Amino acid sequence: MAEGKLRVLSVTSEAVPLIKSGGLADVAGALPLALAPFGVEMRVMLPAYPGLAAKIGPSKVVWAAPDLFGGPARLLAGQAGGVDFLLLDAPHLYGRTGGPYLGPDGKDYPDNPERFAALSWAAMAVCRDGLTDGWTPGVMHGHDWQAALTPLYLRRQGVACPSVLTIHNIAFQGLAPYEKLAALRLDPADFTSGDLEYWGQISTLKAGIIHADQVTTVSPTYAVELQREEFGMGLHGVINARPGGVRGILNGIDEAVWNPETDPEVRNYSLRTLAPRKGNRKALLKEFGLKETGGPLAIVVSRLTRQKGLDLLPEVLPAFVAGGGMVAVLGSGDRDLEEALAGLATAHPGRIGLRIGYNETLSHLMFAGGDAVVIPSRFEPCGLTQLYGLRYGAVPVVTATGGLADTVIAANPAALAAGVATGIVMHRTDPLALHMAFSQLLALYAQPETFTQIRKAGMRADFGWSRSAAAYADLYHGMRA
Repeated sequence: MAEGKLRVLSVTSEAVPLIKSGGLADVAGALPLALAPFGVEMRVMLPAYPGLAAKIGPSKVVWAAPDLFGGPARLLAGQAGGVDFLLLDAPHLYGRTGGPYLGPDGKDYPDNPERFAALSWAAMAVCRDGLTDGWTPGVMHGHDWQAALTPLYLRRQGVACPSVLTIHNIAFQGLAPYEKLAALRLDPADFTSGDLEYWGQISTLKAGIIHADQVTTVSPTYAVELQREEFGMGLHGVINARPGGVRGILNGIDEAVWNPETDPEVRNYSLRTLAPRKGNRKALLKEFGLKETGGPLAIVVSRLTRQKGLDLLPEVLPAFVAGGGMVAVLGSGDRDLEEALAGLATAHPGRIGLRIGYNETLSHLMFAGGDAVVIPSRFEPCGLTQLYGLRYGAVPVVTATGGLADTVIAANPAALAAGVATGIVMHRTDPLALHMAFSQLLALYAQPETFTQIRKAGMRADFGWSRSAAAYADLYHGMRA
């Protein structure tokens, strides 16, 4: 290790390239490499879900415990994608069919509180005792509720390791019944309204917000929104009571993976040569069984939930396709939304295409061939989808909330005249606002020079990790003992 390097333990429930269910995985996997130029050596710790150990190549045991919440556990150190990983191998907690959080029946594992409390406890132990290879973290950085008990454990065990907690989505708070206090190795004395108690339950996220030395979230606007009742999900008072507040650091994207000039999944193009994009559009139309109308091709790549505002689509899309638009949807989520979108696709063959599920390769083609990416979220902590859209020239259609507000410049007359507009921005999430946004998309697309200007302005924007990594590095270095 180079002199002066700061060692940081990142604790997360998922990270690329090992496992992904959402944007948290992209952030956790990209941050270590982005931080390296700033004097930070980060290791990423997550559960050893089935099959993950094989993905980190040759590994070695660097920590072990005879009893971690009901069974033996060990940490396996290895690498994947240039990132140093620590996998918490505890088969009694993580060796299951299903996903990281849900069983094959689609329901939460009933012992999820214990599973992720164990992750937090092991992280605390690493900070306290170090690893057998001589590595000891100088800062612990936990992500979301799954790692949020770590700051509390650090304090209660007297471990002098500064802690950072990043809130990726405050809607998920890690709630558990009071009866699990002992199972989670928590002191009943901490079960108060001023600590981890939340309406009669344990809130691991609340505990993390209170006990972490620094709390961050994933965009400056979301940091402000969290202080308000309508966005704070019942924790706005806790956030407002923090002396240091919450710091918003915008997420970035991996510009090596998301690069239309080199992307192996698409016909490559750039700001200078947009022409190959037409080939991607043609391939995308074929993939979804759509017929060319000459109008804009809008894409949706998302979890199909009300948070994302996608329950508005059934009411609004018929008018959009009647005006010449086409729509390709890739995602899964709420069953009623899946069924409603399937009904739309059946009612509008050749104009609306739907693929239930998620396909990383197909998503690259969608950004490379779509004209607009639709994200009418009711709240959006940061969002990566709009950043992929900007990078690939798929003009974002978004609500002015969270990271969407921080990254997309509305195509209003002043921004268009200045040549800086990068998208279409709504200020409400309701059918009328989305209808007007789609109408604006149809109108702008009918002006090829103006639409190309918007597309290129977005492609010129810089949303890589360098600035965000510098902000995290500054935070860490300011905390080191």
